[in-house]
Amino acid sequence: MEEESTKTCRICSVEIVETEQYYFLNNDNNLMLQFKLLNFLPTIDLSFTPNPIACNRCMIAIEDIYEFKQLCIQTETTITNLRQQGVIKRELRADNIKVELSTHTNEKPFKCNICDYCFTTKYGLRKHMHRHASEKPFKCDICDYCCNQMESLKRHMYMHTGEKPFKCNICDYSCTTKSHLKMHMHRHTGDKPFKCNICDYRCTTKSHLKIHMRRHTGEKPFKCNMCDYSTIILECLKVHMRTHTGEKPFKCNICNYCSKQMSQLKTHMLRHTGEKPFKCNKCDYSCTTKSTLKRHMHKHTDEKPFKCSICDQGFKEKDSLKKHMDKHTGEKSFKCYICDYCCFTKWNLNRHMHMHTGKKPFKCNICVYCCTTKWALKKHARTHTGENTFKCNICNYCCTTKSDLNRHVHKHTRE
Repeated sequence: MEEESTKTCRICSVEIVETEQYYFLNNDNNLMLQFKLLNFLPTIDLSFTPNPIACNRCMIAIEDIYEFKQLCIQTETTITNLRQQGVIKRELRADNIKVELSTHTNEKPFKCNICDYCFTTKYGLRKHMHRHASEKPFKCDICDYCCNQMESLKRHMYMHTGEKPFKCNICDYSCTTKSHLKMHMHRHTGDKPFKCNICDYRCTTKSHLKIHMRRHTGEKPFKCNMCDYSTIILECLKVHMRTHTGEKPFKCNICNYCSKQMSQLKTHMLRHTGEKPFKCNKCDYSCTTKSTLKRHMHKHTDEKPFKCSICDQGFKEKDSLKKHMDKHTGEKSFKCYICDYCCFTKWNLNRHMHMHTGKKPFKCNICVYCCTTKWALKKHARTHTGENTFKCNICNYCCTTKSDLNRHVHKHTRE
């Protein structure tokens, strides 16, 4: 097998094979690379080597630097003109400059030929085009991550270093991007500048508004190529795809737990810390997730928003309705993989599995008693405290379990 011949980039001195994309610096290939390179580095001697070339990565960098310089010149010229017109005096106002730069007609003459994006500057378009490029020249030297923009790589590196350079000047919040900080600041100001023109919905970012609008149109642009799933949010599709691949990229650094979503890992970590940030404002209950608190709040109201379509019975929780529906259909969705046992709820299946494993995970912290369910442990704990939770409303009898109370009440009914 013949070895592939290589060339050396004049800019970065990296060897590239001749089959890769490269550009001659003396023959500008309609890119004016030599002119743009000498524009910011006039001391470079291109006659030092015959037919000097630039690799694709350096070509992108030259184009970016040149376009950035042109943008700076354009902005400075605009500011000078505005100062002469008296629009800018001592204070520099970004809105005045933006209006002048993008013209009063909001014209965006630089259009992407792949998607619908358009820009007021050529520099903006070129930066955008990197997203369409299949080549990802910027690589992380710690993991396998690679991307097509240096800024993306810088943001990625914060994950490894833990650095969060953008800090809120009101609270302790810090983050890795300026845009995230800007979104956070809306929480302090209460400002929601983006409004839906169909309903009363308002939000803090343009992207959130765009997602919301899909609820009105019914559009679900992100589709799974393995099943019929589709969604309005790209992140939801990414998470869904992990159900096909089995990938669980978010790992706990304390135990063996791993999850499909960062939010699931964050909730899991609260188990290690013991923190329960979501608190009920009517009782002492606290929990680790907002959804669990929302379910708990139904206990304080008589509202039963989840109705059975067959018998019209109402339930406070969606899961309770789902379990109830199984009784109508007779379907026992939860099956034991060791024996023929099947049941209506996952809780019952988990309890059954302890019979096979002999596991008794719930332990009393006073004596050696252990059991298979949290309910049984709670019942046992009353033998230590002497608490009699269940009281007869006919006589003074009280006991530790509901079943004992029911047996007692039958005595009154027989009488």
